[in-house]
Amino acid sequence: MKNLQKIKNNLKNRRKARVRAKISGTATRPRLNVFRSLKHIYVQLIDDESSKTLLSVRETEVKDKKLKKSELAFKVGELVAKKAAEAGIKQAVFDRSSSKYHGRVKAIAEGVRKGGLKI
Repeated sequence: MKNLQKIKNNLKNRRKARVRAKISGTATRPRLNVFRSLKHIYVQLIDDESSKTLLSVRETEVKDKKLKKSELAFKVGELVAKKAAEAGIKQAVFDRSSSKYHGRVKAIAEGVRKGGLKI
C-alpha cells in the first residue's frame, strides 16, 4: 500500500513539473497558483522573478458558507480578481498545478475571468 502511494505522488509531481515548465510569473503578469485539498481551496498570485507571493485568498474568506464546493470556488475566483484589481494587477498566468482543468479548478478560472482578471 505504501508503494502505491509513492507511485501516485511521483505521478502527481511529474504532472506538476510538466505544467510549471511551461509557465512563469512576473510582476506585471503573476502566476495564479491553485492548491486544492479535499476540504478547501487556496489561490495565490506569485511573482516568480522575485520569488514573492503578491496576494493569497482561501475559501474561508468567502462569507457565504452554504454553497457547494464548486460554487464556493467560483466565489474565491471572483474575490481573487477583486483583490488583484485593488493591487493593480490586470492579467495573470493560470497555474492549475497537478489538477485537471475541471470542477473546482475550472470554477476558479471562470470566477477570475468574470471578476475582470485576464488569464
